[in-house]
Amino acid sequence: MTSSSEAELAFLPVADAARLLRRKNISPVDLVNASLARIERFHPFLNPFLTILAERAQRQARLAEREIHHHGPRGPLHGIPISLKDNFWTRGIRTTAGAKILADFVPERDSEVAARLAEAGAILLGKTNMHEFAYGITSENPHFGPVHNPWAYERISGGSSGGSGVAVATGMGMASMGTDTGGSIRIPAALCGIVGLKPTFGLVSVAGVVPLVQSLDHAGPLARSVVDACILLEAVAGQYPKGTARPDYRKLHANRPRKFRLGWPKQYYFERVDGEVRQAIDAAAKKFQTVGARITKISLPHLADSAEPSTNMAMAEATWFHESQGYFPARAGEYGKDVRHRLEAGEKVRAVDYLRAFDAKRALEQDFSAAFQHVDAILAPASPIPAPRIGQEEIHIGAKMETVRSLLVGTSRPANFTGLPAISVPCGFTREGLPVGLQLIGPRWSEARLLAIALAYEEATEWHQKHP
Repeated sequence: MTSSSEAELAFLPVADAARLLRRKNISPVDLVNASLARIERFHPFLNPFLTILAERAQRQARLAEREIHHHGPRGPLHGIPISLKDNFWTRGIRTTAGAKILADFVPERDSEVAARLAEAGAILLGKTNMHEFAYGITSENPHFGPVHNPWAYERISGGSSGGSGVAVATGMGMASMGTDTGGSIRIPAALCGIVGLKPTFGLVSVAGVVPLVQSLDHAGPLARSVVDACILLEAVAGQYPKGTARPDYRKLHANRPRKFRLGWPKQYYFERVDGEVRQAIDAAAKKFQTVGARITKISLPHLADSAEPSTNMAMAEATWFHESQGYFPARAGEYGKDVRHRLEAGEKVRAVDYLRAFDAKRALEQDFSAAFQHVDAILAPASPIPAPRIGQEEIHIGAKMETVRSLLVGTSRPANFTGLPAISVPCGFTREGLPVGLQLIGPRWSEARLLAIALAYEEATEWHQKHP
């Protein structure tokens, strides 16, 4: 296989690869070998994987080849090589959650997501690197090394699903599954130039996922296109409420809306944004108008007031989990410094402040509900800044110095706090060649509509076709 054909196979859209597999123009062995070749070449310096399952993946590929030859494919993921963030339990395969404490943990059963993907015929290439216990947004892991951004080696990949973002962006697998508690799918998607979808809270089961904050945890796909994200979502999604449209990747293009309404938030989202990111979002808004969008300003008056309550909820629940498992404070010395400090801060959250967070949550849910009476989705930055440098803790936004963590989480966590579906889609690059992502937030259970709107933008642009 030549390097050009290797890259062509590795960067095939999942839907195209599924069609070629069905026609027997290619085999799962070809796809797995192309992905493994790129892992061998790029993993040593980008560090997106914690466990690589080369021999297992090749065995699965040969089995899938026989199954497809004799019986046809089970669906669009049969024979497709993917990865999983290393906080998804995988039976018989080490699952560390990026933590020293779980370095030797081998689950006896699969997570619900891993089981559903295996049933769909997807081939697991490996488990991806991440921020320790998913409790951070940089994927600078003190135990297994940082994940490097493929567009600029010295910069972060985003997190906590950073390894998944890098693997997908570089063709080390055709898609991945991550988790998102405060932006951990959308942040790496934005900083790595791919698509990341956080579904409605509860739509994708987190059973068998090492938890961070049970009230805010979501699981969802990272992919190189909107259609590919839809394919993964279909495989892992649970039940939708009766009468709600279920996403179908085969109908996504046909159902692309000719006219739709996008909300532009008056408050919060655009108050602390890098100038080049703002330019890219402004340009995206204009492009949306050319494909049928009417953009109107909307008000979310309780949004700014939700930052502290959502933080209190996250810190209290995270610390409670680690205490309940006997990890903290008994094994505090085995944590990285940043995660240990957050767990210590969680001990100081008062019960009354934790309970007040649920009042703030309800108020913000009402704000979004009122806005969705007038718009189909809300447009915002997925990340207000391009990828910072590894080790960078603060950054200038205008005349102010802000922490990297507060900036990255700030535009992402509202969708976790409310449980609303949100997707990050590539929308440009900075002068230094760093990706920028836009965020679309929709009403609960509106994934079919949200994906269709995202596809309308994607098909009008070429950002998703660019690879590092």
